[in-house]
Amino acid sequence: MVLVFLANGFEETEAVAPIDILRRNGQKVVTVGIGEDVITSSHGITVVPDVTEIDIAMSSEIDMIVLPGGMPGTLNLEKSRTVQDAIDYCAQNGKYIAAICAAPSVLGRKGLLKGKKATCFPGFEDFLEGAEFTGAPVEHDGNIITARGAGVAIEFGLKLAELLSDKAASDKIKEAMRCVGA
Repeated sequence: MVLVFLANGFEETEAVAPIDILRRNGQKVVTVGIGEDVITSSHGITVVPDVTEIDIAMSSEIDMIVLPGGMPGTLNLEKSRTVQDAIDYCAQNGKYIAAICAAPSVLGRKGLLKGKKATCFPGFEDFLEGAEFTGAPVEHDGNIITARGAGVAIEFGLKLAELLSDKAASDKIKEAMRCVGA
């Protein structure tokens, strides 16, 4: 199971593109609302998450968590005890932790990026404490996956699908989504 945490002020594309790709890949994806029953994105789109933070518990069924960026969504995720507990659970149990845009800063401030390659939205590099900042669109190092921002949300989602299944499955989704002719 993949938990995607949504807090007020999240970046829509960074959440929805990976959710779509992972569901196309056959993963069970659960959106988790932080602080509210209805979450409003950074651009005013309202989303009803599958569950609220009080409804989840860490379990061995969790394969990955995803932290979309956006402001103030990233700050709201960082303040959440549920999100912090989920990050800790995944770190301690070798589960995947994925963060895009500003959200890798949450991992950096927790010390989880020390000695790891990581990327983020330009301007957040200083928050990737101890990381080797690469500036790559998507970076994967151990159980941590980071990405630059909304412009690479599909690439980020495809990398997550690849990690949870294999490259062939990810490539099949990529081909199915390909725009032809423009």
